[in-house]
Amino acid sequence: MTIDLIRPTTDLFDSWAEAVSEFGDGHVDGSGLSAPVTPDRETLEALIEKATLHADTSAELPDGLVHNDLYWMVDEGEVIGFLSFRHELNDWLREAGGHIGYAVRASRRRQGHASAALALGLDRARALGLERVFLTCDVDNVASARTIEKAGGVLQDVSDQSERGQGMLRRYWIAL
Repeated sequence: MTIDLIRPTTDLFDSWAEAVSEFGDGHVDGSGLSAPVTPDRETLEALIEKATLHADTSAELPDGLVHNDLYWMVDEGEVIGFLSFRHELNDWLREAGGHIGYAVRASRRRQGHASAALALGLDRARALGLERVFLTCDVDNVASARTIEKAGGVLQDVSDQSERGQGMLRRYWIAL
């Protein structure tokens, strides 16, 4: 199994739309989209524009936003998930969001894709010179907790982030 992280592109519209649809009306971690999502061409074009702006470290972003690389996890031309790598932490990310967020579509889970994508995200963090990254997952998301721990994640704490709309989160640091 080899996956690639690629920037959002209209070339994979159908596969992207299918992947987003698998998440239903819920939030899709790492996708750069806000729920509910209508996976149409207009949404994708807006996402590509947003992804391009946020990845441009010379661009000034609106208050509260940080530079961010949005990627699609792709396996042989199929979009199987999403990964967002934030270059730095703002107040919200420092408590509830972290440097890296990711999600794998239901039909492709339990195949090692999250671990492979996280490893690539950690490579990106190293390339930017970060010494450690912060990740979170829902307290009941055992698969994500295992993925983070397998990548070297050390549990900082379990924190109630309900006031930020996140519920109970396991919060980890991974030293690079």
